[in-house]
Amino acid sequence: MLSAFLPGLLLGLSLIVAIGAQNAFVLRQGLRGEHVLAVCATCAVSDALLILAGVGGFAQAAQWLPWLETATRYAGAAFLLVYGLRSFRSAWRAGGALDPASAVPAGLGATLATCLALTWLNPHVYLDTVVLVGSVSTQFAEGKHAFALGAMTASLLFFFALGYGARLLRPVFARPGAWRALDTGIGLVMCAIAVNLVA
Repeated sequence: MLSAFLPGLLLGLSLIVAIGAQNAFVLRQGLRGEHVLAVCATCAVSDALLILAGVGGFAQAAQWLPWLETATRYAGAAFLLVYGLRSFRSAWRAGGALDPASAVPAGLGATLATCLALTWLNPHVYLDTVVLVGSVSTQFAEGKHAFALGAMTASLLFFFALGYGARLLRPVFARPGAWRALDTGIGLVMCAIAVNLVA
């Protein structure tokens, strides 16, 4: 069991640690202290569902529906581009420091809708979480479920560490320039991923 759990945990961490649209969003929510539990739980549950789909053999769906990858890629690119441009606009208009007490938080529904879109409209999540994890899990015929549990544990640990660990950076973001730099960085990441999807 442990011999399958640990590879799943390590593979899950290696795939999720890279800075991407979803991670940038979780970091931003953690810094602002807005709906952190709901956002982290949504990301972890979404990853768990995708991992289960991959380990369960859903990775072959892309072969059965060849148009699915293209449709998902362009929809994801469009969403990421819009989100990236919004981040640039936010950086341009930003005039103050992070002040969670005075900030007006976005509604839970809107926050979760953005979180779900960043997760489910990203084609890379299907390639990494469904196809790659699903493919590697075939090496653990007897311990396939332990492997999946390891990958899901990695996701759970990472998102909650990122979301709640972000508060340690709040003193840094008390300076106006730091928040502007973060918004600019998020915009660059989003737009770069969007361009990469359609290139």
